[in-house]
This record gives sequence, C-alpha cells and structure tokens, in this order.
Amino acid sequence: MTRPLRILFHSPQIPNNTGATMRLAAVTGAELHLARPLGFDLDDAKLRRAGLDYRDKAATFVHESLSAAYSALLPARVFAFTAHAETLYTDVAYQGGDVLLFGPEATGLDPAVLADPRITACVRIPMLGGMRSLNLANAAAIAVYEAWRQLGHPGGQ
Repeated sequence: MTRPLRILFHSPQIPNNTGATMRLAAVTGAELHLARPLGFDLDDAKLRRAGLDYRDKAATFVHESLSAAYSALLPARVFAFTAHAETLYTDVAYQGGDVLLFGPEATGLDPAVLADPRITACVRIPMLGGMRSLNLANAAAIAVYEAWRQLGHPGGQ
C-alpha cells in the first residue's frame, strides 16, 4: 500500500487557505500537517467555511513547531516549495510519504528553512514573469495533484 502524501504548512496565516487545503487532503487521501505558530484559531469560522464538511474527513495534524513536525514526519523526503528554486515541481519523481512543504502566505519559506539539511530539494511552480506568488491553497493543490497523478491516484475513482 502506498503511503499518503503529506502537505506541511509552516506558520500558515490565512484560515481560508488551510480550510481549503483540508478539503484537498480529504479528497486526495493526503495528510495535512500544520507547524505552529498559526495565524488563526483552529475553530475559526473562515477555516470551517472553507473546509466545508470535509474538515472531519481530512487527516490533519498540528505540531508545536517546524522541528516538531520534522520529528513526526522524518525520515521522509521533504520538498520545499519556493519561487526562488531552479527545479520545477514537475521534475520530481514523487513517492508515497513525501512531504510537500509550504511557507507562510505573506513571505514564503525563510532562507534558513530552505537551507536546512532536512530539505531534500527546493522546487518551484512556474509563473509568468513579474508575479510574486500563487495563493497557498492553489499551490498546494497543484503540487498534490501532480504527485498524486505520478503515484497513479491511489484510492481515486
């Protein structure tokens, strides 16, 4: 059996993005891991609204810090998504259990996080020139669906 993909949000700030990603996790069988600090309360109405009735169907885990998340998730390959990487996210041969790491909406992943030796590779989603970033939930969806496609959509119909 294929291990699930794991989405890891480091310090997410916008509840709607996390709620939408809970829904993404539920429909793809991925796990959603949140590393504190969070910019919202887990009972936030916007998080509940974005997650709809999928929130309880998503495997969601909250960790006290990014280090605590790594302790729970490793050993695993960790792919850090950043606009500053050379490697495209589609150039990775994903495996079950891979961790797809995303940073806070306003800033992305800090250079110190990107330099951490526990990061397997930094990857980017291409965009038109002059654009700063994608919405966090959209970026996670793009990444998860590419990885899930490569794995043959296990459990999908």
